[in-house]
Amino acid sequence: MEELDLSPEQTALVLIEYQNEWVSDSGSLRSELVLDEEQFVQAITHSKSALSLCRGLGVTVIHVLMKPDKQYKVFGKSGLGLRKAISKSKRWQGFQGKIHPDFLPQKNEHTVTERIGVSAFSGSNLDCFLRNNGITNLILTGFATHVCVESTLRSAHDLGYNTFVVTEATGSFTNMQKRYFSEHVVHHFGKEISMSDLYSLASNPRKM
Repeated sequence: MEELDLSPEQTALVLIEYQNEWVSDSGSLRSELVLDEEQFVQAITHSKSALSLCRGLGVTVIHVLMKPDKQYKVFGKSGLGLRKAISKSKRWQGFQGKIHPDFLPQKNEHTVTERIGVSAFSGSNLDCFLRNNGITNLILTGFATHVCVESTLRSAHDLGYNTFVVTEATGSFTNMQKRYFSEHVVHHFGKEISMSDLYSLASNPRKM
């Protein structure tokens, strides 16, 4: 692999939407949208390992949430896309909007709640936080691979970050969606890494 400086002080793990909508066995979006459940469960398991590893390495951990206002006014009156779907379905409220207990932020970890779009950067303070803390490398995990993870990857690329996606620690609705992301999308905007690659950081945190 090409070697980049992934020293912990310059690297952040960005966890996207580890809320009950996706992570809980009773998650409403998970129940409605996920057709290939096995890869989704594996993604949650790998995500726990990735979080534990990055915490142990001293990597900055950032939790990105979807937390719309109860009237969904932040999404306006769009008749298209997720802005329409979220407003119409009234998702991400109450229990479903809470962070799953397995991924609760620790007191020194940053939480992004101001987000108003699919990308973690949309309307949030994420870019300012990263730049103000000298972070140039991002490791992405979360849900869904082909929607919010991909949109965040594209935004990060355009903003100049070195971005790595642990695809095993992301979940799609179908296996085909994840394969398409791996084969046709990620290399345009960053680099796909495996859990094995991530574990290798423990022995040599500056090389990836």
